[in-house]
Amino acid sequence: MPLQFNPVKLFAGSGSQALAQHIADAYGRELGEVVISRFSDGEYQPHFNESVRGCDVFLIQSTHQPTDNLMELLMMIDAARRASAHYVNAVIPYFGLARQDRKDKPRVAIGAKLVANLLVAAGINRIMTMDLHAAQIQGFFDVPVDHLDASIIFVPYIKSLGLGHLTIASPDMGGSYRARSFAKFFNAEVVICDKRRKRANEIEAMTLIGDVTDQDIVLIDDICDTAGTLAKAAGLIMERGARSVRAVCTHPVLSGKAYETIENSALTELIVTDTIPLKHSSPKIKVLSTAELFAKAISNVNEHGSISTLFKVE
Repeated sequence: MPLQFNPVKLFAGSGSQALAQHIADAYGRELGEVVISRFSDGEYQPHFNESVRGCDVFLIQSTHQPTDNLMELLMMIDAARRASAHYVNAVIPYFGLARQDRKDKPRVAIGAKLVANLLVAAGINRIMTMDLHAAQIQGFFDVPVDHLDASIIFVPYIKSLGLGHLTIASPDMGGSYRARSFAKFFNAEVVICDKRRKRANEIEAMTLIGDVTDQDIVLIDDICDTAGTLAKAAGLIMERGARSVRAVCTHPVLSGKAYETIENSALTELIVTDTIPLKHSSPKIKVLSTAELFAKAISNVNEHGSISTLFKVE
């Protein structure tokens, strides 16, 4: 018996309207109509303005701040389940609270696990996301997780720059595995910036492990928050004799004075994706689209195809 493909409907949450529209365009389908009714006290209620009965529903919403983005997604999931959707998929390009993936000191929450529990409790059938802060977060879910890799987007762009003396760098010890995985695409060496923090978002000291003399350095990270680590690492790398330094970060959180920090740093450019919309443009920030990759992944899920085939970098 041939496989049966259910009708696909794509819906956007408030936090990912632009990206969802680009995904829908790449997929070749109009976004479904969802209305967020708001009360005067700030309470809101999602409402699908079309039938989703028997459909494979894909809800596109990054869960960056404010926390309303997460709550809105949970309510959309609940609404789709109650409207008899066949399969409810959460497309979460940026999975918020992912930095809270373990108990690193006494009496703290494990926020990533809590979010996973909430999504499953809301009735989700599948999660699709990109570059989790820690890959083991996939194990927090009791439903399938499609963990897309942004390397397939970044590597062709880095190759197009024609950097003659390329070395990959990690801005901290924790990101060394990510940097080594990225370096394999270029057969490049890896250097590491070892940092010590006073507290969250505040660096006490940083040292460089490896030689960067006359090298074109590309720093690799998953999240750029205040940009303090990247700016400090870029400055240190240039002081040690590098020819140039760029940074690749999947998720542009860019909080506080991040834009000012980037523009005043030694970075030639910061290369990010559109998993989180920029608050404003910057001459040093280059945005690459994830829309085509997510559209292909959605198509493969609906047609029972392989997701791993999307990870092949040309």
